[in-house]
Amino acid sequence: MITASDVARRETDVPDLIPARMLNEFAYCPRLAYLEWVQGEFADNLETREGRFGHRRVDRESTRPVPEPEGADGSDAESDCAGATETIHSRSLMLSAPVEGLIAKMDLVDINASTVIPVDYKRGRVPNVPGGVWEPEQVQVCAQGLILRENGYHCEGGIIYFIESRRRVSVPLDEDLVERTRQFILQMREMAASGTMPPPLVDSPKCPRCSLVGICLPDETSLVCGQETATSNGEVRRLMPARDDALPLYVQDQGVTLGKTGDQLAVKRRQEVVQKVKLLDVSQVCLFGNVQVTAQALREITARDIPVCHFSYGGWFHGMTRGMAHKNIELRLAQFALACNDEASTALARRFIVGKIKNCRVLLRRHLSEDPDGCVRQLADLAGRAEKARQPDSLLGIEGTAAKIYFSGYSRLLNGDHVFSFENRNRRPPRDPVNALLSFVYAMLTKELTVTLFACGFDPMLGFFHRPRYGRPSLALDLVEEFRPLIADSVVLRLINNGEVSDRHFISRAGAVALTPVGRRAVIAGFERRMDMLVRHPIFKYRVSYRRVLEVQARLLARTVLGEIEQYPSFSTR
Repeated sequence: MITASDVARRETDVPDLIPARMLNEFAYCPRLAYLEWVQGEFADNLETREGRFGHRRVDRESTRPVPEPEGADGSDAESDCAGATETIHSRSLMLSAPVEGLIAKMDLVDINASTVIPVDYKRGRVPNVPGGVWEPEQVQVCAQGLILRENGYHCEGGIIYFIESRRRVSVPLDEDLVERTRQFILQMREMAASGTMPPPLVDSPKCPRCSLVGICLPDETSLVCGQETATSNGEVRRLMPARDDALPLYVQDQGVTLGKTGDQLAVKRRQEVVQKVKLLDVSQVCLFGNVQVTAQALREITARDIPVCHFSYGGWFHGMTRGMAHKNIELRLAQFALACNDEASTALARRFIVGKIKNCRVLLRRHLSEDPDGCVRQLADLAGRAEKARQPDSLLGIEGTAAKIYFSGYSRLLNGDHVFSFENRNRRPPRDPVNALLSFVYAMLTKELTVTLFACGFDPMLGFFHRPRYGRPSLALDLVEEFRPLIADSVVLRLINNGEVSDRHFISRAGAVALTPVGRRAVIAGFERRMDMLVRHPIFKYRVSYRRVLEVQARLLARTVLGEIEQYPSFSTR
């Protein structure tokens, strides 16, 4: 609940000046404006890239001086300009208007002795609407006109230039448009001060074209909140790609160097290039052991917001290099506040553990031909007990009991010989090949969720079930729980039962067992196949890859932490 003091504090936190481009977004979709302006979210799609390409010329700032407005220094503007009839074209002109509360970098401003005209470039064709311009574009160019007026220039209107049509459409700054624009300014400031994200649009044709649709999750949020989705067929639309085009790059050969060649990453061994990968095709870089990275490559990787994940030679995930921290400080503030609330933290932890126990039960039920010990029944009972647990210690005890029962059944699923005999879960270091496989795949899954949580704006180090511990990504481990049986344990089961790993893929030293480099390659290949596998979401019913599922769940967790969703919907296949 937001109090009067919260509103007053947030009003002082709202930036003094609203960018004209953000005013365009607010007129188009208030939720989009909140995500971009308040939370600092942004994502590219084809349309945003085409827009940047179309702006490449006007984004180059003009070097020619911009004349002062007429009479600004007490002189006639004709004496300052090369000629009274000369028009100066100023590109990428930044101006602010403190009274109006606006700021803008204008694509192009046509300036002559008597008047100025802002010209805003837009991709696409002239729309078939009255006036030839949509309202958000009208509001944006009006905001630019108001900024020019406050700076002393005479501005009667603006122009929208449609790049694909190669046509200019005039937008007069009449009283109605000015009044609408000022109302949008007021409403946008009130929205930011409230700290409440506007609800998603309902079955809107705007959503599929929005670059932030995978962050906003309009239909998913409406469904989980119990609101009407109002789609034509009553189903949730899958508005994001089922799979990512970019994939992780794994480098584990010792002594190699990762460098940059043009728009590609190049893996070199003693100056010989052994592999090249386009940067566009890389979602993350995973380095094992002693792998060097050049400064040029690291600068380009971080500039593109591609995380670099560091593993020990044996596969222990111990760090990550990335660019600037995510701008969504609002989410991290809410995360820290909720973590300090024992009741709220336990409620979230309960959802993670219930999801985990249910998924463990599903895996055993699918693969166990016989269940003399009643593992499936016991796990169903423990899931019910976890739903009712109100204390963290009780929940921890239930989770531990469920894990012991689950692994006793899991051991009977392995078809390998004595090499893959499995009695119980052990680690640090693992003492048998099965535990070595489980530890390595759990580390890979933890890495995936750490990367995903960073991308969503969370601090992965502060969890709700796993309490903070030095160097431990506790929140990533929280989300790992419900995906251990579905992803990690399933990968290990398939690798062993299909004969993709054998005793030659392991090395034993002083009772500790680890994977060889060849064994790690086999496990990574199996893990990536699983992450790329399409699965039907149990709530939204569309098919997406497991890697995409991790992102959807992290976004839903963010909505829960921010209070938009009442209860986190854990991912359970049954």
